[in-house]
Amino acid sequence: MKKMQLVLTVILSLATLSAHAVEHLKLSTTTSTDNSGLLAVLHPVFEAKYDAKVDVIAVGTGKALKIGGNGDVDVVFVHAPAAELKYVEQGDFIDRKAVMHNDFVVVGSQNDPAKLLTAESAVQALQLIAEQQVAFISRGDDSGTHKKEKSLWSAADIQPEGKWYVQAGQGMGAVLKIADEKQAYALTDRGTQIAYQDKMSLKVVFEGDEVLFNPYHVMAVNPKKHRHVNYDLASKYIAFVTSEQGQAIINNFRKAEQQLFYPDALK
Repeated sequence: MKKMQLVLTVILSLATLSAHAVEHLKLSTTTSTDNSGLLAVLHPVFEAKYDAKVDVIAVGTGKALKIGGNGDVDVVFVHAPAAELKYVEQGDFIDRKAVMHNDFVVVGSQNDPAKLLTAESAVQALQLIAEQQVAFISRGDDSGTHKKEKSLWSAADIQPEGKWYVQAGQGMGAVLKIADEKQAYALTDRGTQIAYQDKMSLKVVFEGDEVLFNPYHVMAVNPKKHRHVNYDLASKYIAFVTSEQGQAIINNFRKAEQQLFYPDALK
């Protein structure tokens, strides 16, 4: 009798644990959102609200999109509009929503050897770097930042190559560390630059060109293509990050009293 009661107690305990099992949401995103620290503030609120756990895969945007297109995650949160729209047109992603924006900046050593502080445009800034062949560290990883950089080189009619141009193939935080060690130039999103400014001596040496606008969007992986994805929880995540509560968290997120991202969903 006692054994039977023990077995029943174990079964009931397991049933209770199963009933309260935490749902997991798989998210592929760019390293810039992760390196900035935003997700560490945003996700706990979502997780508590929906009794869920967000499993983050932080990679370059190109890879984040590919992972989503393969159906290996439930939701994608990136910053490369042209590339995003190709996946949407192919039917890989649905429910694409604007979430936030910041901008790209060029960082470099305080002595600014290529004199980027005199540049009148982002294209001119890269032309000055190439002309003097001053060290430049590229993401080189098909990320949103790398895509922006390549578009600027193309606009400048320059094919960067040589010892001065280093393709790191790493995330934004890692690239800033390399650039800092080499006292080189690098293109970065402002959010990561602010998050890392106390960890490096590099300073913003070019900013403000409208071509450096950097918007972020969130998208659900299409359940019609990948039936196994957690579309219900992905929809809740999209609704959360674009809600008044989610947008307020983004708007109030600061590092060194500086705002890293500006909400776009409620405009």
